[in-house]
Amino acid sequence: MFATPVSAWLQRRGIHYGWIVAAITFLTMLTMSAALGLPGAMLQPLGKEFGWSTEQISSSLALRFALFGLMGPFAAVLMERYGLRAVICTGLALVGLGMALVTMASQLWQLFVLWSLMLGLGTGMTALVLGAVVANRWFVARRGLVVGMLTASSATGQLAFLPLAAWMIEHWGWRSAIVPVVIGTILIGLLALCFVRNRPSDVGLLPYGEAPGTQPAAPAAASPAMNFATPFRVLKEVSTNRTFWVLAGTFFICGLSTNGLVQTHFISLCGDYGMSAVPAASVLAMMGAFDFVGTILSGWLSDRYDNRKLLFWYYGLRGLSLFWLPHSEFTIYGLGIFAMFYGLDWIATVPPTVKLAGAAFGPAKVGLVFGWVFAAHQLGAATAAYGAGFARTLLLTYTPALYTAGAACLVAALIVMTIRRPAAKSGTPATTAAARA
Repeated sequence: MFATPVSAWLQRRGIHYGWIVAAITFLTMLTMSAALGLPGAMLQPLGKEFGWSTEQISSSLALRFALFGLMGPFAAVLMERYGLRAVICTGLALVGLGMALVTMASQLWQLFVLWSLMLGLGTGMTALVLGAVVANRWFVARRGLVVGMLTASSATGQLAFLPLAAWMIEHWGWRSAIVPVVIGTILIGLLALCFVRNRPSDVGLLPYGEAPGTQPAAPAAASPAMNFATPFRVLKEVSTNRTFWVLAGTFFICGLSTNGLVQTHFISLCGDYGMSAVPAASVLAMMGAFDFVGTILSGWLSDRYDNRKLLFWYYGLRGLSLFWLPHSEFTIYGLGIFAMFYGLDWIATVPPTVKLAGAAFGPAKVGLVFGWVFAAHQLGAATAAYGAGFARTLLLTYTPALYTAGAACLVAALIVMTIRRPAAKSGTPATTAAARA
């Protein structure tokens, strides 16, 4: 409706329409990640109002993480079959409706339907795969930059919105914090409906940076072969490869030590030490700022250094920071140190992991392989979301969960070094390889 005239107007001013699609994708992933992070600020308010234990609420969040991750291998198939615009709008509708209806929930099973099922499926449809597909279809030049920015938004949104949400919960109740997310899903859904198109050819363009006279037919020609059995076929093929299990296992630990633990339980953890929700959420926002820098820097480093060694340092430093957290005395100074070291590698593990997957499995499979590795990440997040909540309910402290996650990170740092070092010729930018599949 509006895409073609806007594209022509921008083209006359030397601006490629791909940047509009990338911007809407950025806002989509930012809003979705904010919706994922918001329930972590509501653990204690929900428990006080309905009498639910931390374990009970955490179990719904754990199932949400699992569904979010398991959608990863199939998201690309949905985008190929139904188009970017349909998938983005459907995902936003599921998340917006699920978040709006939870304000009327009074039974625990309703939380499972709204937060586990609807939020898990909706956010899973617009996870990291969306960024890779948009970058691949719309960009040849600056593709790595686009993927890096979109990837960073998926974690930064989870953390940056929390201070405002915590303030709203403190002053107006937990239901008020849902309003900005619902409004965001509606507005961005309208933008996507009006301006997102599947491919540059839909508005008469070539991908950004592609030389005139070339045809972007390769990705499109390969896509019809994809169906809902393709992810399972790829999983069967790679299941005998040791590198796949090392990457999946270490990414399981990555999710165990980030989304499921800190994102979900950090505000509740700080509350146990007498820190109110607003300053605790501000620490999470600080992590988001460091994460944005760390993830982009990690993408730059992954093109220049041994990715196994990068992951060794990322997991090792994360593990040490988790050991430090219970001893930080939960002062702004102590938590500031934690936020810096922990935030810098919140999802800095993504570029080296995709790079290693690309070197091991090639550009034709790396997208779907990484989809399964990402599913392992979210299963790890689900394990920590429930396990930390169970520990808090049973032992009245999160400390065992923090120590367990820290020790697991140190194990991951050692295991990742068992991957055979890729040959120099396999150093194709990982994000490009991931986006092709």
